[in-house]
Amino acid sequence: MLRSLQPRSVRSLSLVLAASVVGALVLALTLPANALVVDATPAPVTGNTTYFDGLGQPYGGCGMPQANLETQNFIALNVFNTPGDYTFYPRPLTGANLSKMGMWNNGHNCGRWVQVTVGDFCTGINDGAPNQAFCRNGSFVADSFNGATLNMLVADSCGDSNAWCRDDPYHIDLAKPSLSRFTRDGTPVGSLLPNNFNNRRMTWKFISAPSYSGDIQIGFLGGAQVWWPAISVSHLANGIHGVEYLAGGVWQTAQMNSDMGQSFILGGTTAGANQFQIRVRDASDALINNGRVYSFTLPASCGSSCPTPYTRVTYTSAGGTDPTTGPTTRPPTTTTPATTTPATTTRPPTSTPATTTPPATTTTAPSGRACSASYAVTGQWQGNFQADVTVRNTGTTALTSWRVTWTFAGGQQISQVWSATLGSPGPNAVVTNATWNGNLAASATTTFGFLGTWTGTNPVPTVSCTAT
Repeated sequence: MLRSLQPRSVRSLSLVLAASVVGALVLALTLPANALVVDATPAPVTGNTTYFDGLGQPYGGCGMPQANLETQNFIALNVFNTPGDYTFYPRPLTGANLSKMGMWNNGHNCGRWVQVTVGDFCTGINDGAPNQAFCRNGSFVADSFNGATLNMLVADSCGDSNAWCRDDPYHIDLAKPSLSRFTRDGTPVGSLLPNNFNNRRMTWKFISAPSYSGDIQIGFLGGAQVWWPAISVSHLANGIHGVEYLAGGVWQTAQMNSDMGQSFILGGTTAGANQFQIRVRDASDALINNGRVYSFTLPASCGSSCPTPYTRVTYTSAGGTDPTTGPTTRPPTTTTPATTTPATTTRPPTSTPATTTPPATTTTAPSGRACSASYAVTGQWQGNFQADVTVRNTGTTALTSWRVTWTFAGGQQISQVWSATLGSPGPNAVVTNATWNGNLAASATTTFGFLGTWTGTNPVPTVSCTAT
């Protein structure tokens, strides 16, 4: 399974210098002394801004394709809050690393709306250089764009090793096209690009979804099947903090798909079933629509697994509260998805990764157990890359777990993995199965993905698989 989590298009660095710099004052944002309150902004907060071209293929950091977002005005939030520390830490953050949490909140702020207000312009150098002040040799000043607003959706994450994504807790990364959509009193103020941006400050706060109507949307991710029913939930009134599924008559907490905050791994109403019932919790941890239950089936178009990045499903709903009219006594309702196409977002105009892979390496264990693994780079941009590894049971006996290893020859490091468990990020990488995809029947496959960093070159390693 692919995902951009973070892979986004390369952030554009505005380096517009004023013709005459007023004074030599160096201004930097005041950083909080303690850990962030990452699930709410009790008052509007202010940070530097950057922009990016669009979500990567096929998913943004929240687990949604760009084409299936409810708006094309979207932002990314910081994964880490580590001033002066530009190290990559495994995602989702756990244990002692929870103290490094940024406003991304391990994906828990996905699908939430924010109101963004244009703030002051920097007259100096505001390039996000590590260990450097923001707006060096200049100052932040108000101009004609101040006060313009735009409502935007949290759809991606920023984990890059620059000052914006590490030193500024309230930095936001905006979809580039949105920089021409800000308005004041309903009137467009014009584009901030190319001469009125310079990574200027903006103020933002979480809000409820504007003019919300209807109900949630549910879709299966690419590769989803009865034994790996991965879904994404969107069109949310107040974000999403969790999904629960009914299995054996008991509500179970679904596992988030890494830190893709709108994607969850379900279980069927019975083991291996293709029928599902879920309920959803919002950003306040309350059940949406007073506990409304959504029932749906893995579409026939998915066959053995869903072939497209996102397959929206029809569902029936019952109980709870109607999102617009209050308590409902009507029969279960059905929503029918509109025809959609996979996302066609852009990639950074840097290098095109090789699509060839080295020969898969097979390791045979006792009792006919064996597996192979193949590695493919699926995206590459400035200092970062995304790759998929496909594990296949090449033996005659079902597997209960697997382990994939390889050695990076170019100094690469894994920064995040999904659909698997990271044991070592490199140079001697070790990845084992997740709790839900260790069981592989003979000839069955599963795929995990990861994000990594590279310097100089990014050669494709030879991978080995050990079956148990």
